[in-house]
Amino acid sequence: MRSLPARRTAAVALAAAAAVVALAGPAFAHVTVNPGSAEQGGYTAVDFRVPNENDAAGTVKLEVNLPLDHPLASVRTQPLPGWTSTVEKAKLDKPIKVHGNDVNEAVAKITWTADAGVKVAPGQFQEFRVSLGPLPTDADALVFKALQTYDNGDVVRWIDEAKDGQPEPAKPAPVLKLTKATSADGHGVTASATPSAAADGHGTGHGDAAKNDAASDDKASDSTARVLGVVGIVVGVIGTAVGVLGLRRRSGGSAS
Repeated sequence: MRSLPARRTAAVALAAAAAVVALAGPAFAHVTVNPGSAEQGGYTAVDFRVPNENDAAGTVKLEVNLPLDHPLASVRTQPLPGWTSTVEKAKLDKPIKVHGNDVNEAVAKITWTADAGVKVAPGQFQEFRVSLGPLPTDADALVFKALQTYDNGDVVRWIDEAKDGQPEPAKPAPVLKLTKATSADGHGVTASATPSAAADGHGTGHGDAAKNDAASDDKASDSTARVLGVVGIVVGVIGTAVGVLGLRRRSGGSAS
């Protein structure tokens, strides 16, 4: 039988491993917007990535609120089999100019509802694609507050905004960072997307697709690196515990 100190050592090692996994887990469970950045003044296409973090229920609805302090004149959803999207518009207090025209209303909310028998099951995720533009030139980020509804009635509110110098909130809202435009085609649209592609709801230009793919690859690589790092820490903790147990057993054998 194992000695009491050996059992305590093993318990401590397992507890440490569980704590590391628990701390790392939430980093991969957020509702996010991908890619996470786009150029100011242009059009782009993004995916709202929704992971299912409930082991006993499926996601059946997603609501994304668009910022009306920086309204977006053109918002289009890409058809997603098994899901129905609805777009709600709101009257603007002050019209905005888009390509020389006054725009008096903008999309305030997009809701995706799963058809009967469809859901994002435990251990899965779903991406909801939207084209947006023109992006504001007087902001460095857009915050999209989102609500995720499960088939058991639970609603997760991804609405908390991160603040500089403070830890990330438990339920952060998806954020699209806006960077200075590097080039323009003369129509107020950056090279990241062509206005026709973004406005007709059928996708983006070739340059935008390449940048989106690259950004997604970078994000995937970052997530993979973090996962491997966590696995390495856990394996190291367990290995240390096994080594300690082995030394204790050899010490005990020598004493006898």
